[in-house]
Amino acid sequence: MIYAAGIDVGSTQTKSVIINEKLEIVARSLVDTGANVTKAGERGFSDALQTSAIRREEVVYVVGTGYGRYKVTFGDTQITEISCHAKGASYLFPATRTVIDMGGQDAKGIKVGEGGDVKDFVMNDKCAAGTGRFLAQAAEALGLPLDDIGEIALKAKNPVRLTTVCTVFVESDIISYLAQGKKIEDILGGVHSAIAARTIS
Repeated sequence: MIYAAGIDVGSTQTKSVIINEKLEIVARSLVDTGANVTKAGERGFSDALQTSAIRREEVVYVVGTGYGRYKVTFGDTQITEISCHAKGASYLFPATRTVIDMGGQDAKGIKVGEGGDVKDFVMNDKCAAGTGRFLAQAAEALGLPLDDIGEIALKAKNPVRLTTVCTVFVESDIISYLAQGKKIEDILGGVHSAIAARTIS
């Protein structure tokens, strides 16, 4: 059997996926990108291979994507993450017409056409407000793992209203609400509401 791999080197995390001839995901990995973007791509791919019985020589095609796509030096081609999002969403959900990508340092809105063509896109890349970094900062301020905050936020009964969506100042807002005795789930509900409002604005 032969395989193909996709390696998305993002600003904060590197995601790797290996698929078989039936387009089924057979291996994956997630690693922190860190300072060495080239090594992150190599490490992510290596980790994905190690989670399966697949040998490197069985992977016949490798695509690099994400902001570090050109650092996937062993890749066969590079494709923008905007194109990858559109194609992937259309493949999984053919009726898709909009994709929102919230990355570590930016957010993108993508208008998708028939067959996954990119019709248009907008991007917030000047400020980390409303991005994954905003969520990470909120989790850090509350002393919680980033992976846990979504589930906790879903329990919110009275989400707070944040005064800012600035990543730099969100910690002050959170500390203020904690001092007022607000529940963590309501604070996180407010964080998620703020980021959703920022994303659609």
